Amino acid sequence: MAPSTLHPLPFAHWGLGLGRPLVIAGPCSAESREQVLDTAREIRERAPQVRAFRAGAWKPRTRPGGFEGAGDPALEWLKEAKAQTGLLTITEVATPAHVEACLKAGVDMLWIGARTTPNPFSVQAIADALRGTDIPVFVKNPVNPDLPLWMGALERLSDAGLTRVAAIHRGFHWFERTPYRNNPMWEIPVRLKAAFPELEVIGDPSHIAGDPALLAPVAQQALDLNYSGLMIETHRAPAQAKSDARQQITPADLARLLGRLEWRRASAGPALRDELQEHRDLIDRLDEEILQKLGARMEISGRIGLFKLAHNIAILQPERWRRIMEGAHAFGQVQGLAPHFIQALMDAIHDESIRRQTEVWEQGRMGAGIQVSSGNGSGTGHNGPDLS
Repeated sequence: MAPSTLHPLPFAHWGLGLGRPLVIAGPCSAESREQVLDTAREIRERAPQVRAFRAGAWKPRTRPGGFEGAGDPALEWLKEAKAQTGLLTITEVATPAHVEACLKAGVDMLWIGARTTPNPFSVQAIADALRGTDIPVFVKNPVNPDLPLWMGALERLSDAGLTRVAAIHRGFHWFERTPYRNNPMWEIPVRLKAAFPELEVIGDPSHIAGDPALLAPVAQQALDLNYSGLMIETHRAPAQAKSDARQQITPADLARLLGRLEWRRASAGPALRDELQEHRDLIDRLDEEILQKLGARMEISGRIGLFKLAHNIAILQPERWRRIMEGAHAFGQVQGLAPHFIQALMDAIHDESIRRQTEVWEQGRMGAGIQVSSGNGSGTGHNGPDLS
């Protein structure tokens, strides 16, 4: 795989007077001139932390017949809102025609929505339409938890010459029931940030929570994870909204929410750095010990694989795997580890052990001419290898 071309600039270098945390607020949809202007003015008056005003001019709907946005006229309302409040403007684009209209209207920033991000053809068409402009573009995560698609969309914009790109985490559709509209799956944006440390990532707690009652904890979690800011859907009269009525809040509620949040430092200052480094050094040493022990464990697993091969014993030993999982969950609970973490960790060990035992079987078979079948052990769950 070729090295990534994504090398985005931080907010401070965007030339728009942006800083951390960046707060973006506004209605899901631009519904009318009065609604846009009233909401923008009230946000400006009540929540001075807000730097940019958001409103969707075009709204992708699952089925026809719903409100699909006001279209091009909404861009003029955004321009007027900026003139009256000084707030930067941002809207969603999904086609080259949207891009052209926004550039013509002077919209300050754009975002690519969760329904568009997973389609490489659509993202590439938008990137081609933006080539030569370098307007700031935010990319929302795809609807489904697919990190490479999210990364690929950002890289396509970078390949088109854009340097002012950022990501928006708005949660993922998932089959398990959760309290949220979209499962946050925090590990995915954390992995994105690990891949591109310089990338600015902001949270969209409105789409994750889907309920104003859950906004505060979701927003706080994003800030605790060192997100660069928040995008919060805000409407002058949420109950009358033509889209996403349930998850929007009033400008007054927005002000109260922002006032309750604890805004974290992006990094430790000089006075705290030495103490923090001591803890980090300890973590590094523990990580090395964990990897050494895992390496030793897999070496033993390989020996067990050779023993099984020599005595024609199947790799899969479901009863042994069940006992291991029961013991791991019991011991992990005593250590204060979350059950889903224990499950994921042991599943990963399970997969690596199967890989190691299958590998030694293949080597032994080629060396001795033995014909064996290792079975299908690539899955996780109740069927597993003898991991003793």
